[in-house]
Amino acid sequence: MSLSRIVMRLARNPGTEFAGGDDHRGYALTAPLTADGHLDEAAYAKSKASCSVRRFAPDEEAVDGLLNRKGTRWFFDYDDSDNSDDEPVHRLGEHRFALGEYVTVTDEDGRPLTYKVMEVVPV
Repeated sequence: MSLSRIVMRLARNPGTEFAGGDDHRGYALTAPLTADGHLDEAAYAKSKASCSVRRFAPDEEAVDGLLNRKGTRWFFDYDDSDNSDDEPVHRLGEHRFALGEYVTVTDEDGRPLTYKVMEVVPV
């Protein structure tokens, strides 16, 4: 089992203050992927503690957390004792993490924002 580093940057989000996107906002994930680029659920179960997320933006401190899963729902968890900070990721288990693919993350204000996969490299 190997882990990959996945970097997603804020894509164009019409109707928001990020209509043109923002390359300086995004997420860096560490997670196991299958050969076709999907999250590897079996490998995740074995390496859950190593599956991390970092949210970054120019106007705030970077925030570190874990990639987490309950049932079929995947989310970014920044404090395991507090569910209010969880960021759900729309159908994360179905997404393919490959260059140019898009992923929707619901931000802390409840807005779904689209991110583009810009980097996928083994770690």
